[in-house]
Amino acid sequence: MSGKEIYKIYAPNDAKWTKWVRPVPFVAIDTYNREPASNWVNRKVMFLKSYEENTAIFIDLPGKESIELGISLAHIGYRPIPLFNGTDKQQDSKAIVDTHLIESCLINSSEKLKNIQLKNDANPVFLLDSYRTNRYRASESIFDNSWDLYKQDIPSFEYFRQNGINKIIVVGDTIQRDLKEIFLKFQEEGIEFFLTDGYLFAKKVILKKTVKELFKKEEL
Repeated sequence: MSGKEIYKIYAPNDAKWTKWVRPVPFVAIDTYNREPASNWVNRKVMFLKSYEENTAIFIDLPGKESIELGISLAHIGYRPIPLFNGTDKQQDSKAIVDTHLIESCLINSSEKLKNIQLKNDANPVFLLDSYRTNRYRASESIFDNSWDLYKQDIPSFEYFRQNGINKIIVVGDTIQRDLKEIFLKFQEEGIEFFLTDGYLFAKKVILKKTVKELFKKEEL
């Protein structure tokens, strides 16, 4: 399948939430003609008993794991929404984020997703790569394709609430800086947050600003 065909599997025209699917990795699939990932892992959903009408999920694990768990959640009714926004490495260089693996997993997962029947208004499970904010340069050949998530990259808290979402589960080791910056406003508006490592049931968390964040000027 072409990158556009794979994109349409993740973002069908008549489904809610799909306008937030990021096109970047699907364009790269066409450009580099990637092969499907060969070591796919069928992950068991352990932190959630069943689909919850009031709940959206953000998976913030290494990209491959996020995609695999996203497909598992699709089997219980959630619609995977890839938010990957890193560009491929330049020729003859190494990169911070392994976008090639993410693209290969999207090819593989699309074959699985197209055979799962989801409701048009199925709640979203947003897929992130936890390595996205790793910024370092070991040498001049390291290509910095790290990226941050910004408030315009996901639905507003008003949109979540209008669609019956008042609870967000984050799957990951922690709620990373870029997510936290967005979610602090969501929390002020009454949306509750829960955190899980993907195995244990999610526990409620209260987001708080650090001293540094308290003195940081709000970005325009």
